[in-house]
This record gives sequence, structure tokens and C-alpha cells, in this order.
Amino acid sequence: MTVMETTGTRTDSCAATPRAERRPDGQDSYTISEVVAFTGLTAHTLRWYERIGLMPHVDRSHTGQRRYSNRDLNWLDLVGKLRLTGMPVADMVRYAELVREGDHTFTERFELLEATRRDVRARIAELQDTLAVLDRKITFYSDAMGRGAQVS
Repeated sequence: MTVMETTGTRTDSCAATPRAERRPDGQDSYTISEVVAFTGLTAHTLRWYERIGLMPHVDRSHTGQRRYSNRDLNWLDLVGKLRLTGMPVADMVRYAELVREGDHTFTERFELLEATRRDVRARIAELQDTLAVLDRKITFYSDAMGRGAQVS
């Protein structure tokens, strides 16, 4: 199942497949505790995301309790991926603002995501170099232990 982001008239694949069974659209009213279970985020984090403008408007029940939809869960999946990239919160909030502004912001969203992808690729290269160093050291110690050398 592909998760989609819908803005205005366009739909774009944007997040990972959900981890748990979701309700069908139209029956997708989740409490904050259910969203915590779906996402692994804390209730405090969900409220903070809403407060800083990272979460779009969250519906409320007649008693004022937050009610999240599948669309909200899709958005949180994307936010989780953006967090993993190391994107600063301010950039994530800016991206959320651009999404809410509509399709005319595609260019700015594209540029923001392109910059993030460049950063991720640079980090991956650094990690590959680090992994190569670790592999050399592990091979050295493995060979030394195989020869019966005292390794400390």
C-alpha cells in the first residue's frame, strides 16, 4: 500500500507503508493514544507538532478531544521520514506551510527536498567511509586473533 500526500489537485507518493491496520476512509477517526500506538510518537510530541504548525489542523470531537484521520497518519509518516533525514524542524514547518498554501508552491517544495536529499547523500558517503574503516579494523583483529596474537 502506498501512502499518498494530496494537495489541491495533485497526489504524490510521500511516505512509508503504514505499520498497522488502518480503518477505511470515512471511518478513520483515531484518538491521540491510537496515533501514539501507530507512530511511536508521544502525545506530547503530537501536541507540539500541532502547536508549532507542523501538523495541519487536527479535527476535534464534540468534547474537544483530538481526532486524527488516515491523512494525518500519512502526514506523520512523512514527518518521521523527514526527521530521519536530519531536516531541521524549521524546514519541516516551512514545508508544511508550503503544502497548506497549495500547488503553486511546488517549486519551493522541490528545492527544499532536493537540498535535503543532497545532505542525506553526503551523510551516506561519510557513513560508507566510516564503515570501510570499521571493516578494516575488524579484519585486522580477526586476522590477529586467528594467528593467536594477543589483541587488546
